[in-house]
Amino acid sequence: MNDKKYGVLALPVIVAALGYFVDIYDLLMFSIIRVPSLRSMGLNDAQIASDGLHIINIQMMGLLIGGIVWGILGDKLGRLKVLYASIVLYSLGNIANGFVHTVDQYAWVRFVTGIGLAGELGAGITLVSELLPKEKRGIGTSLVAGLGLTGAVVAFFMKQYFVKPDNSGWQTCYFIGGGLGFLLLFLRVGVLESGMFKSIENKNVRRGNFFMLLNNWTRFKKYLLAILIGLPTWYVIGILITFSKEFGTKMGVQGAIDPGKAIMFAYVAISVGDILAGFISQKLRSRKKALYVYYVIIIASMVWFFNLHGASANMLYAAAALLGFGTGFWAIFVTMAAEQFGTNIRATVATTVPNMVRGSLNLVSLLFVWLQGEEGDYVKAGWITGVVVLAIGLVSVFLTEETIHKDLDYIEV
Repeated sequence: MNDKKYGVLALPVIVAALGYFVDIYDLLMFSIIRVPSLRSMGLNDAQIASDGLHIINIQMMGLLIGGIVWGILGDKLGRLKVLYASIVLYSLGNIANGFVHTVDQYAWVRFVTGIGLAGELGAGITLVSELLPKEKRGIGTSLVAGLGLTGAVVAFFMKQYFVKPDNSGWQTCYFIGGGLGFLLLFLRVGVLESGMFKSIENKNVRRGNFFMLLNNWTRFKKYLLAILIGLPTWYVIGILITFSKEFGTKMGVQGAIDPGKAIMFAYVAISVGDILAGFISQKLRSRKKALYVYYVIIIASMVWFFNLHGASANMLYAAAALLGFGTGFWAIFVTMAAEQFGTNIRATVATTVPNMVRGSLNLVSLLFVWLQGEEGDYVKAGWITGVVVLAIGLVSVFLTEETIHKDLDYIEV
């Protein structure tokens, strides 16, 4: 049990938010500088689209693997140790990104960086969930995500400031990300380990056993549904927003489209949406009802996005913002995942679930590419992929248990 009562603006919450800020800065940096960085390597527009999708898929594979590794270690060794180790790895990875010269080098370094980035959010959400009283944890975790997501905005402005018209200078953006990560290590000093974890640390309890999620049908069902709920978030970011330039071109959108700017607008809105999500779920006294609200917003914004034929670039950015707001339930679905499992595997769940969602972009991308077929109908493939992903997500929300105000001081046996 926790002896100390924390508020939503306590040091652990603020530091977790700053950690997620750096995490998002580094995670989205490739999407933001994809075009100038690959163009500086001599790639044409077609190669930038195809190799860019390849690199982001490799990065997401790193997140998938890292999510499992860090989640297990978070339950075995503690939440804070995982945070320290993951920060070091992704900071070194980002610095290394500034020295790549080929697509293969780029992909491998993003893979390693992805492994490091996988540990930040899950461990932070777990720590905050266990330190805050149950009446405040939904708001606390939403603040972590909402404030943290502004890292994408800062990443965009770093790109605007350092990347030159001749496509040089993008390396500096990665160096800054690495420096921010090491600075974050110093801010971790003074943050205490979770009392719930410490209460079982020296007990004969199975901790961090990933197979506990697979060898019991009830646990496996809860775990699978927790992942599927989040699918629309990375469909929107990884497909619609990241490749907004390609969608805009296919739909005849007027004016130059900067995918980095689309990401910036989307993440400003995601940040607002994530902060509001905690308050909405508290007001409705239901995590599930809050999710339904956000799903409706995604559906409405998708209809708008795919009807932008001949519209202006600014209209596309506005649609990107609304899409982003609709996916602003990141903290809620990760918190729901953490709330459904005992202390001995909670970090494993909270760390693997968001990274399984990120890693699922590989499958979503395969569906997207397959649907394009020989005719290459980019836009049609995009909206059909969205319909499939949203249908899966809605069914998963319906089948998931309500977790608001659930007591978390228990273990899985």
